[in-house]
Amino acid sequence: MTTVGITVYDLPPAELVPLAVAADRAGFDAIWLGEHIVLPVSYEAAHPTNGVDTDAHHIAGPIVDVDTELLDPFVALGAAAGATTHLRLATGIFILPLRHPLAVARAACTLQDISGGRFLFGIGAGWLEEEFAALDMPFTERGARYNEAIELLRAAWAGGAIEHHGPHFDVTGVQVTPRPTHVPLVIGGNTPRAMKRSALVGDAWFSSGTPSFDEARRLRDDLHAIRDEHGRTEEFRCYVRVEGCDPGAIEAYTEAGLTDVVVWADKIWHGGSLDDKRESLAKAGELLGLTPR
Repeated sequence: MTTVGITVYDLPPAELVPLAVAADRAGFDAIWLGEHIVLPVSYEAAHPTNGVDTDAHHIAGPIVDVDTELLDPFVALGAAAGATTHLRLATGIFILPLRHPLAVARAACTLQDISGGRFLFGIGAGWLEEEFAALDMPFTERGARYNEAIELLRAAWAGGAIEHHGPHFDVTGVQVTPRPTHVPLVIGGNTPRAMKRSALVGDAWFSSGTPSFDEARRLRDDLHAIRDEHGRTEEFRCYVRVEGCDPGAIEAYTEAGLTDVVVWADKIWHGGSLDDKRESLAKAGELLGLTPR
């Protein structure tokens, strides 16, 4: 069964909940909310997808600039949770090494509870060095902090007292929740290191950028090859951003076994007023053959 989600980035904050409600009604699977904490006025860091086989979306200009509209993902998705009933709520992608994992674990548990289990936690290591510097986080240590933070999140969500001793975090004698809370970890990134991490540690994978059709198939095959090599047989979904909103193109993805596609919000949420935008999104859902709720 094919699912169609919506990836949301650079959206005015007041439009997030109306978009989520419209997507819920139109039958979309999930909204994936991208994030950064701060906007560097200028920067030299390059996004990992630069120079990679990718479709054109969001390549022409900077991914982050001073005019980008940013939302706090837990606040925004919490608001969307209260206004929807079926739509899954996902981060795509949350920069985990910028925060302490216990604070993140607490927020994730809360969102999972208030949404009735509809939260998908998409995480990544981050790439914007200037953002790490602004928050006084060591950029060169982000990979190690990221891996250890994932361990600590799992320990926190298991319920009960946490016992963790690592190079970056030392936690004992506290708990985040008294009961187990299942928060699916969707690990993003197209680099070999990110792919291996996703295949072996994650519950699913989310593409970075908008890979071309051929690149998406290659990445999917590489992920499953890693999992097969390590005897991983659990269900593992690959969420792939696609360019445009063409039913024929999405059918090609489905036929190739890429059954979880994600379209960019600005391709289906447009118009002069909120009513116009709701209508455009509803028409997109109808065009894609989604079942309205």
